[in-house]
Amino acid sequence: MIQPERLPVSKDAAYRNKDLALNWIRFVRKYGPIPANDSAFEEHTGKAANRAGVSPITFLHPRFAEVLQCLTGQEILSVILTGTAGDGKTHLCGKIWTELRGDPTAWASNNPYIYLVLPSGAKLHVIRDLSAWVPQQGAEWNEPERDLLELFSRCLFESTGTDYFLIAANDGQLIETWRRLPDSLSVNKARRHFEQMLVEDLESLPDVALRFFNLSRGSSAELFDCAVEAFLEHPGWQYCFAGESGESVAFGPLSPIRRNFELLQSTQLRQRLRDLLELCDYNDLHIPIREILALLVNAVLGHPTCNKDHLMVPGDVARLIKEGSLARASIYNNLIGGNLRESRRESIGVFNYLDRFRLGHETTNRIDSILIFGEADDALREYYDAYLGNDEFYGADASYRQAQSNYVEAADEDGSNSKFLDMLIAQRRALFFKIPASEAEELHLWELTVFRFAGEYLEKVVRNLCPPAQGRVERAIVNRLVRGLNRVIVGMLITDDRKLFLGTSLQSTGAKVSRIYEDAISVQASRGEKVEIVWNGNKPALLVTLNEHISESFTLNLVRYEFLSRVAEGALPSSFSKECYEDVLSFKSRLLTALKKRRQQDGDQLDNTLTFQRLRLDESGRPENLTIQLTVPA
Repeated sequence: MIQPERLPVSKDAAYRNKDLALNWIRFVRKYGPIPANDSAFEEHTGKAANRAGVSPITFLHPRFAEVLQCLTGQEILSVILTGTAGDGKTHLCGKIWTELRGDPTAWASNNPYIYLVLPSGAKLHVIRDLSAWVPQQGAEWNEPERDLLELFSRCLFESTGTDYFLIAANDGQLIETWRRLPDSLSVNKARRHFEQMLVEDLESLPDVALRFFNLSRGSSAELFDCAVEAFLEHPGWQYCFAGESGESVAFGPLSPIRRNFELLQSTQLRQRLRDLLELCDYNDLHIPIREILALLVNAVLGHPTCNKDHLMVPGDVARLIKEGSLARASIYNNLIGGNLRESRRESIGVFNYLDRFRLGHETTNRIDSILIFGEADDALREYYDAYLGNDEFYGADASYRQAQSNYVEAADEDGSNSKFLDMLIAQRRALFFKIPASEAEELHLWELTVFRFAGEYLEKVVRNLCPPAQGRVERAIVNRLVRGLNRVIVGMLITDDRKLFLGTSLQSTGAKVSRIYEDAISVQASRGEKVEIVWNGNKPALLVTLNEHISESFTLNLVRYEFLSRVAEGALPSSFSKECYEDVLSFKSRLLTALKKRRQQDGDQLDNTLTFQRLRLDESGRPENLTIQLTVPA
């Protein structure tokens, strides 16, 4: 952690450092969750950095090397960078431009189209903002813009070796632009290929001289690793915490800005936050770079009473100390957007996604006993001291102890306890980041979120299977998911987890209760059948194998994993997620189709006797089959 140090500087230099510290904080707030965080973000922050006399927060995108290789390798290919706003498309273009020794003056211009000559002698056309290059909706095409995009379309299929392209465009803009272009064989063909690559998540197609990078499909956790390192190591923080500035009220030992910055350097806090972002990835929720930076800025500067943006500036610190409201600047609360208005929090993807974990609103009896009674309970005092008593900034301060005493001793006749309940939410969030891995299982860490099985999903499934690990998932986990599947597919509280039961109804395969037994698939490998969890593309999946040639897989994102695990423990299927319930019924339909296909391969023939097997459960919840035969007249 950065510690205060006395630097031998002149008075003029001290004033200069103080000004730079103030400028840095004013500048870094522009990355925060403020309304000005708009589509021209890259351009605006660059200009703001120049005015403040600081450098922007910058780092190499994880896909930088791959993009550069496309433009400098033995076989040069055109590149499209697509994704949502804030994914870093323009920034990545800028890094490529600099690496290829492009003219800095040209990049600093407002022109969305610039070009340079590659080492091979070919021309690289760079459209760094497609929406700024094409005419407005309803306007006529200008000849230069139309001709350039038509040239690009031709070069994809008829490469001349003289023209290549680097184009940055949001998903919708890309397809819409090619729909608006005048029809031609190459334009129409290019549009079909772009649609295919987007829908099927492809980066290349045969006989197309193009690499397609959809930055929205990248790992938010990897982006966080890059962003948090660049954020913490930026020299702007040295202006704040070194020399005279480091001894000031704004950045000294009592400053919440300083404290939050130090806590963000904690390996445990960063890992726990990374876990949440990684779980978002496996829940199909992508977080762009811009929102990750907004999260980091809010973590350090957030406070609910500071100006309309709820972000501190150095001048706020003295007031907060005087008011005794430092605890409300807690990084643990800021990371979930607790300092922001609800409407603002919901409008920013990263805070919206993190809020879905319901962190702070979920708890256990033991956690709340520590928070409420821990100081007076010898059995809990050790935890109370470690997580609240010894935290002078965000632990049990005077206001917390007073509200706690009122809560324990007085009836809530006037609603005064609502203040303490809000404090409890903040402290539960803090515990989620404070509890070390060694005590996570004992204190049921993940029960502080709505996803009780999230920790297991990450450690024992994802990280066990994700390449290069290529491990195996514990049989007990597979069996639990099978038990959950059985209960949804059949609609009864089956306890058997060694077979996957397939049942139908006389009404439809989607009936809530399916008592007609079709077959049972062995979980452990037997006669070509098995059920296992495998790595499929970029996520784990439950793979059901019926024979050597027939199998069906069910992708296990976080919500589905939690759903099946909860159902296996006795939760009602429809009470957790209607969408997951319908997903399982769709998987059931595919399994029944696969079963029919296997029977056809095995040569099963129908005779004039119809045999039904009716499922029922014994006292222990294990399925039994009652055979019913009907003879059809010849």
